[in-house]
Amino acid sequence: MGSACVSRYRAGMTDALDQSPGSHAADQRSLDHREIRYGTVSSVEEAATARAVPVAAVVKSLLVRRGEDDHLLVLVPGDRSISWPKLRAVLGVSRLSMPDAKTALAVTGYERGTITPLGLNLPVVVDERMRGEAITLGSGVHGVAIGLDADAIIASYSAIVADVSDS
Repeated sequence: MGSACVSRYRAGMTDALDQSPGSHAADQRSLDHREIRYGTVSSVEEAATARAVPVAAVVKSLLVRRGEDDHLLVLVPGDRSISWPKLRAVLGVSRLSMPDAKTALAVTGYERGTITPLGLNLPVVVDERMRGEAITLGSGVHGVAIGLDADAIIASYSAIVADVSDS
């Protein structure tokens, strides 16, 4: 895999001037960011190695279903997972679920493993451990990540910041 290749272009595209959807959306929001190209990975640990960042900096953007046609994104560090009791308490609901891959694609337009808040109009919940951290998250395409400051995502999306994860 080698080291990460930082670029403003999308991997695997024939036209090198194409940006990933995430990079384009970050530009639209005037977010300072970089695109990181690295190829195919199959785990958070592999993504961290390919992106040359700690596992905690590989943010998982998880689509959560709150109700019929009511979804939100929960962002957690790569070395943690959603704490369902904590998340339910923060949102004040008794039931939450993760939709299947087909539904996630239909709601976000992104395949699992590429989902990002960038370019979406969904509520965002960010685990408090990410505040003040440099992070990488999906770009909407496989093998490309977006690197930026977590506080920029929090501010841009008016995200709820709370303890919503477990190790």
